[in-house]
Amino acid sequence: MTSITASRSSQLGATTLLTIVILALAWFVGFASRLFAIVRFESIIHEFDPWFNYRATHHMVQHGFYKFLNWFDERAWYPLGRIVGGTVYPGLMVTSGLIHWILDSLNFHVHIREVCVFLAPTFSGLTAIATYLLTKELWSPGAGLFAACFIAISPGYTSRSVAGSYDNEGIAIFALQFTYYLWVKSLKTGSIMWASLCALSYFYMVSAWGGYVFIINLIPLHALALIVMGRYSSRLFVSYTSFYCLATILSMQVPFVGFQPVRTSEHMPAFGVFGLLQIVALMHYARNRITRQQFMTLFVGGLTILGGLAVVVYFALVWGGYVAPFSGRFYSLWDTGYAKIHIPIIASVSEHQPTTWVSFFFDLHITAAVFPVGLWYCIKKVNDERVFIILYAVSAVYFAGVMVRLMLTLTPAVCVLAGIGFSYTFEKYLKDEETKERSSAQSTNTKDEKLYDKAAKNVKSRNAADGEETAVSGNVRTVISIILVIFLLMFVVHATYVTSNAYSHPSVVLQSSTSNGDRIIMDDFREAYHWLRENTADDARIMSWWDYGYQIAGMANRTTLVDNNTWNNSHIALVGKAMSSNESAAYEIMTELDVDYILVIFGGVIGYSGDDINKFLWMVRIAQGEHPKDIREENYFTASGEYSTGAGASETMLNCLMYKMSYYRFGETRVGYNQAGGFDRTRGYVIGKKDITLEYIEEAYTTENWLVRIYKRKKLPNRPTVKEATIPIKGKKAAQGKNKKGVIRTAKA
Repeated sequence: MTSITASRSSQLGATTLLTIVILALAWFVGFASRLFAIVRFESIIHEFDPWFNYRATHHMVQHGFYKFLNWFDERAWYPLGRIVGGTVYPGLMVTSGLIHWILDSLNFHVHIREVCVFLAPTFSGLTAIATYLLTKELWSPGAGLFAACFIAISPGYTSRSVAGSYDNEGIAIFALQFTYYLWVKSLKTGSIMWASLCALSYFYMVSAWGGYVFIINLIPLHALALIVMGRYSSRLFVSYTSFYCLATILSMQVPFVGFQPVRTSEHMPAFGVFGLLQIVALMHYARNRITRQQFMTLFVGGLTILGGLAVVVYFALVWGGYVAPFSGRFYSLWDTGYAKIHIPIIASVSEHQPTTWVSFFFDLHITAAVFPVGLWYCIKKVNDERVFIILYAVSAVYFAGVMVRLMLTLTPAVCVLAGIGFSYTFEKYLKDEETKERSSAQSTNTKDEKLYDKAAKNVKSRNAADGEETAVSGNVRTVISIILVIFLLMFVVHATYVTSNAYSHPSVVLQSSTSNGDRIIMDDFREAYHWLRENTADDARIMSWWDYGYQIAGMANRTTLVDNNTWNNSHIALVGKAMSSNESAAYEIMTELDVDYILVIFGGVIGYSGDDINKFLWMVRIAQGEHPKDIREENYFTASGEYSTGAGASETMLNCLMYKMSYYRFGETRVGYNQAGGFDRTRGYVIGKKDITLEYIEEAYTTENWLVRIYKRKKLPNRPTVKEATIPIKGKKAAQGKNKKGVIRTAKA
């Protein structure tokens, strides 16, 4: 007996050690695979939004948390400004600031920028651990290890967590997975402690990312599904009630969220399920205390009356303005054409476009094909917690198909279910006959095994399945196992390749190569921002499209009119109107807004497709939404209805400010030996108008590769010069005398 106990403890110790080693390696590999950008370029913040996050974090570290919450940023949204503390999710900044404070306390003095750059790769390891814990609760430790390894290097998650990608999603996916793990744990145990920890994790998620709405709707959906399926239990009542009450109170402590959990329609389903759960609990309490007829009358009648009353009260609160209706972003998830018609600023963002099939394979690879297998296994052996992952997978697949950005929420579910699929399949095909017979005998003789989901009903089907397994020959099992291992190796190669070549290039530094394979670095963005910082007044106001607002404020430290926060559509539409109007009309708008410099991105020289000419139609559409009498989209198309800046471009297009600023002096250039002057590499044709003259603005600076062009608004004289011929003098013409020399005549007597 002692030897058996020692053997079991030794086996348990070896399993625990192996698990720790695998998770540590997953953390290390996930961290290392996200450092390609650092190795190739330098330690730098990527993209657009991360520059504001870094700037806000730097301000918090310098001035403290409370001054950060009350920070009024006068360099944003001129002349309106922005109250940062009430318009930002502070979890990212607080996390970086806390790590920086701990390192300083331990005498590891590092700049806050380095903490921001390496934060997302560090949290990728925590995400792998959280995914392991979640999958372990859903299926088995082996499946958890597979899932942890998948998510550590999955391109769908790596795209938002490479070094330098200092964005909210870098820490939010960890909070998402850890909250789900704690929810499943609280549901299985019915413990208030686990439910309270789940609420705390949800609070961290709320402070970190606006995607917390997905959690507060998925967990109630899970509870509702369990009620409908007849799986209500006291564990569900305790876990959901405790979670909802604490989570709602805690989430309201985030200034940006405030009273939204009780005053917006997106949060009402969670409250509705909370009320329904109280009714169901009351019915279960009354079931054994009244007759069946009384119970059915009370159940059907009470539920109908209360349900109808709840709907009436909800619409009354919405009509009265106490509860906000569903937002446009909510409708855009169900109608892909809604945003383009009603909220063009949302549709203009590339990551808000519908996902292509290629993107699914590109970001998920073999896990996209295997995760339906894991989903089927969960359906086949369903219990309370597996209902959750089924709902999570189905809803995430839909939302990921609607919007590219939501591929990020699908990736964890795919990794979990792919881990279950690989683990269960390997378990079936790698176990030898003696091990399976021994394990089946032990399971038959064990009488103390009790599963709360009553899985014992499936003993007969499980034995039948075991009989099918023994029918598979050893050679077939070996071949299948080898094929699966090859698939796993292909996933590793694909994930590394995609991370290295697609997701490890900072947007502020462009890379190209010559015919000899030599690397060329184009640093035009930082060149232009450095020029603005060194050659313009400290209070200079820069007008650009909203994409570049955060970078201008972060790197050039200058005042911008609009930025990536996009909270004021009217202000953005006014900038779009200036870009879409002719030079004189645009000058009036720029004068009203006190604009000093205008910045545009032009890729016609180097073939950069993300320039402002390719984004210009969205500027027109957004401006038309606010100024339909002045801006019409059809005026910028050719006679055949195409969007072009070439020979067939319309007069409105050729005379607008954006066209002039992009192509000024471009007609004199030759981008290739065999190309005509004014050949646009990005569009692939010669521009329609080469002799462009500027009257109200002047060129201030153009970067080496013409990627960034900066213009200065001229200060016209207060009283314009009037030409003589422009003002005719009315009245009788004075008769001209003969005395032209002015000789005094003597008076006649």
